[in-house]
Amino acid sequence: MSNSSSISHFLLLPLADTRQLQLLHFCLFLGISLAALLANGLIISAVACDHHLHTPMFFFLLNLALTDLGSICTTVPKGMHNSLWGTTNISYKGCAAQLFFFLFFISAEFYLLTIMCYDRYMSICKPLHYRTLLGSRACAHMAAAAWASGFLNALMQTANTFSLPLCHGNALGQFFCEIPQILKLSCSQTNSLRELGLIAVSACLAFGCFVFIVFSYVQIFRAVLRIPSEQGQHKAFSTCLPHLAVVFIFLSTAMFAYLKPLSISSRSMDLALSVLYSVVPPALNPLIYSLRNQKLKAAVWSLMSGKVQKH
Repeated sequence: MSNSSSISHFLLLPLADTRQLQLLHFCLFLGISLAALLANGLIISAVACDHHLHTPMFFFLLNLALTDLGSICTTVPKGMHNSLWGTTNISYKGCAAQLFFFLFFISAEFYLLTIMCYDRYMSICKPLHYRTLLGSRACAHMAAAAWASGFLNALMQTANTFSLPLCHGNALGQFFCEIPQILKLSCSQTNSLRELGLIAVSACLAFGCFVFIVFSYVQIFRAVLRIPSEQGQHKAFSTCLPHLAVVFIFLSTAMFAYLKPLSISSRSMDLALSVLYSVVPPALNPLIYSLRNQKLKAAVWSLMSGKVQKH
């Protein structure tokens, strides 16, 4: 029996049992992370440099790209390191830092997705009030609120999780540090209930955001279907569908990973789901947004060809 004060490191779940598969996972993670860094970096640079993209929608997209970069840089490098060198160790402080930053970026991303839904709702359903309610100062305040909310949520969750006494070893059933796996090591039922209560509060906030997104998109689609011209409908859908796809991928993978029945849980499935909600979205989001957005594609192409239109 040990407690958290005597734990100097945790053991992460290896991605594979054989050396060949470990190197294969390293190469896959390297490819995905490079794709995410390149794609999100291009979006950030294009939005920052092209004055045609200085609108609320692209401002929030820039912030979303920052959260994607942050989340993939939090989990993937350690997984790549362990796969390359055949290790599973992560220090106690390193695990705490990884958990904090992962929660920070994931929480901020969800709040930003909610704000982006509000932006689409105002643009399509309340176009006459759009510029009034979504000026540059209002957008900056909303983005700052998303980042601050993510920071506070991550700080409370991490502080509470690592205040629990741990007495069930130090092996985590995941390739990165996350709350459910650390809770399994806790030996205090009371503290675990406290942590579960804090998770429940966060879950309620997340559910509130989800309800807001669903309600907003019901109103958006009703408004779009009333647009008389087919071209107008196409333009509205081209700005809404990418956001809806990103929200669906983000929520469906995360919810299934955390709410799936224990009867269908297995090591390989847990690993696959964790990769789906923590690694794939940061690489996939830029592709989803750029496929149907001609302005963004043009700006990225101009950036790559050295013809960026600045102020």
